[in-house]
Amino acid sequence: MTDARPRRVALVRGHQTNSWHLRPWRHLPDRFDAVVLRTRRSWFDTASLGLSAEPAPALRDLLPSGRIGDALARVPGDRYLRPREALAGAAIVHSQDLGFWYSMQAAKYKRELGYKLVLTVWETIPLLGAYRNVRTRPYRERVLAATDLFLATSERARKALVLEGADPARIQLCPPGVDMELFGAEPSAPQPTEHLIVSPGRLVWEKGHQDLLRAVATLRRGLVETPTVPRVLIVGAGPEKARLTRYAAELSISDLVEVRSEIPYADMPALYGRASCLVLGSLPVWFWEEQFGMVLAEAMAARLPIVAASSGAIPEVVDESARTFPAGGWPELASLLAEEVLTRPPGTRATYEQSTVDRYSAPAFAERLATAYDELLAS
Repeated sequence: MTDARPRRVALVRGHQTNSWHLRPWRHLPDRFDAVVLRTRRSWFDTASLGLSAEPAPALRDLLPSGRIGDALARVPGDRYLRPREALAGAAIVHSQDLGFWYSMQAAKYKRELGYKLVLTVWETIPLLGAYRNVRTRPYRERVLAATDLFLATSERARKALVLEGADPARIQLCPPGVDMELFGAEPSAPQPTEHLIVSPGRLVWEKGHQDLLRAVATLRRGLVETPTVPRVLIVGAGPEKARLTRYAAELSISDLVEVRSEIPYADMPALYGRASCLVLGSLPVWFWEEQFGMVLAEAMAARLPIVAASSGAIPEVVDESARTFPAGGWPELASLLAEEVLTRPPGTRATYEQSTVDRYSAPAFAERLATAYDELLAS
């Protein structure tokens, strides 16, 4: 008799479990049972996850909050404390990227527990061993050897994987999706009366929030002619909040700028609905460049205009759907805002090709996943 029970898919993300990457697994067909292994130290909002979650304690869970606990976890290396228990019974274990401790553990127990290992790969820089730290070099080697199927989120990530040494026959292109139930609904708030530029992303230097502040200061000083000067909302958590706030004051635009660390994921569509533009000003650094930019797919689903830096995978993701500027090019960003955004009524929606929006929808992503899972389990 054939076992008709859904096949278990264990999603492992360590402390990086979040609603925006994993929520689309809700749309998998009934033949798969996706379960998230959740630690107690999750860095991100998981309130809108919409998936079954099982506790999977990790070393970092036992240590103090803050930098002291982070440093203590780095000494032995973070890890799930009961990995066999967490991973047992899975037909597929699905992790992400080559250098994470949880990907290493998924690779380590694969043969013993008999599951297939799938790896989503966001990385667009082939770091290999030379540009990885001493701890993650062996992680990379083990994960490369054990992974049955690599799902590259972009063509740039696929090419980086080939240079990392992955077998091209084991790589599929599988861009992520966003939930149209959240982001595709028509804005319910009244038409806004002033321009708001939203800049979502971690509060770190490489996300380029400071370049948006420079661009707005350029507009206020009259260095670029503009019909109006917009307000700015920077959304994210990270170590740069105080510096960004101080920088806005030094640029004499404090009255125009708000930096908010916490906006629930479920509230982001309403924010996009009252904004005039999303700016993603990502800057490349030696170990990272923008790997995809989930906020770009969210903005397209919400029909929110986008102006973005041409960094990493961004040009591939937006294709012809958004205006781009050189990474670090805040004068060019100021000009694009003045010419492309601020000349229109506040809250004007963008017109994107429906095929582009559909490509990044959660159902389309779930269908890509289901097909990949089926083919892998049948092989």
